[in-house]
Amino acid sequence: MSTRLKIAVQKSGRLLDGSLELLRECGIKIGNGEDRLKVQAGNYPLEAYFLRNSDIPQYVHDGIADIAIIGENTVIEKEKPLRKIMSLGFSKCRLSIAVPKTADYDGIQWLQGKRIATSYPNTVRAFLQKNNIQADIHEISGSVEIAPNIGLADAICDLVSTGSTLFKNNLVEKDVVLQSEAWIVANPNLSAEAQEILDQLIFRIKAVMTAASNKYLLMNAPNDRIEEIIRILPGMKSPTVMPLATEGWSSIHTVIQEERFWEIIDELRLHGAQGILVIPIQKMIL
Repeated sequence: MSTRLKIAVQKSGRLLDGSLELLRECGIKIGNGEDRLKVQAGNYPLEAYFLRNSDIPQYVHDGIADIAIIGENTVIEKEKPLRKIMSLGFSKCRLSIAVPKTADYDGIQWLQGKRIATSYPNTVRAFLQKNNIQADIHEISGSVEIAPNIGLADAICDLVSTGSTLFKNNLVEKDVVLQSEAWIVANPNLSAEAQEILDQLIFRIKAVMTAASNKYLLMNAPNDRIEEIIRILPGMKSPTVMPLATEGWSSIHTVIQEERFWEIIDELRLHGAQGILVIPIQKMIL
């Protein structure tokens, strides 16, 4: 039987959709794992395990799964010696201290002697030790935000993305313990065959992520302004310049980073560029 790379993904929750979408953009077709623990890809040597999020680090550590797509916060909390391969840029959130709106919180020293409810006891314990704070940690598996309202805790430490859940429970975010996003992690002892498949997958992921952060740019420009415009463009190597049917004009093609898009567009217009088109890139191989 040929080797398949075994990947663990979250069975349900905020990471699932992003994980499946990333694999789909890499040309790997698998189902959503509904009512199934294990699904094989039909067009790539990959087998997906749909697991409870908190169990994933243990599965990877034990070699049941070779790799996983998981939040960095969970990797840190579970304290397993996994190999961090690459960040993926989605499911960004933060693990934060939050307190009731009526609390007179004036800094992390306010936590001294307080009760903190959290689903991340190891991470919170390390944070408190780093800041020389003694506090009682109450581990809760879910609905952490209700703890202050029912008198179980003075503060919470929980994941925050938009902050809407805190707002609904009359809590205010005060200090960020750590920032998190989706990562690929791996068992440190992959077989040579599994590592080769993983390397191919990473190549595809990088092509997808690079494309997402760049745009393909086309524009028309008078020939006497081409040199000025080229100096503005941060092309991969150099832009492509092709003559138009209209005498004295050319078409310029290049790739620009998404984050510099509006800054560059404004400069191009000032230097005579017209008919500017911006096209998404599906894949980009460097």
